[in-house]
Amino acid sequence: MSLTVSEVKDCAHLARLGIEERDVGSYAKDLSGMLDLMTQMNDLDTDGVEPMAHPMDQVQRLRADVVTEQVDREKFQAIAPQVEAGLYLVPKVIE
Repeated sequence: MSLTVSEVKDCAHLARLGIEERDVGSYAKDLSGMLDLMTQMNDLDTDGVEPMAHPMDQVQRLRADVVTEQVDREKFQAIAPQVEAGLYLVPKVIE
């Protein structure tokens, strides 16, 4: 797929990007190359290929999911300006 200079200008306008007139041609060439690569990748047979979360074979270290502190609702709501039935009351901001 090949993008024209006019299409690149239209895309830049929609994205609110300022592109120098002298650079539009190189943007068109680069973007066309990216779209061609996506087209080639779309044509590949990926049946049986497992999805990956990361291109490297890495495992994320996670901490144990343990409760470390207790929330004392009554203590926090005691200093709140307005509370009703365990909920914080806030001023209406939208009519």
